[in-house]
Amino acid sequence: MHAAYITVIVIGAVFNGAAAVTYLIGHEYPKTQADMKGLPRTWVPVLGALLAAGTAGLLAGLAVPFLGTLAASGLVLYFIGAITAHLRVGSRNIVGGIVFLATAVAALVLGLLQHGAW
Repeated sequence: MHAAYITVIVIGAVFNGAAAVTYLIGHEYPKTQADMKGLPRTWVPVLGALLAAGTAGLLAGLAVPFLGTLAASGLVLYFIGAITAHLRVGSRNIVGGIVFLATAVAALVLGLLQHGAW
C-alpha cells in the first residue's frame, strides 16, 4: 500500500507541477482555454498558483499527512470545477481533466487509507 501511495503522490506532483509551470510562465494553451471557457485571462496565473499549491501540498503530505489530505481534496475540487467549466461551454475535451481528477482522487483515497483522516 505504501508503494502505491508514494507512486500516486509522485505522479500527481509531476502532472500538477507541469501544469502549474505551463500556467505560470504565460504559455498560450492556458490562455486559449480560459478564452474558450469565458474566463478572464487574469485568472490564469491564479489557477497556476492553485496547481502549484496543490503540488507543494501533495509533496508536503509525505512529511505531514494532513497537508497531503488537504492538497488532494483541493485538487479534486479544482478538477471537478475544470471539467464542469468545459462541459458548461459544450467542450467535450475532458479526458485530460479526468486523468488529473483520477490522480487527485487516488492520492486522496490512498492517503486516507495510509494515514487516516487526521
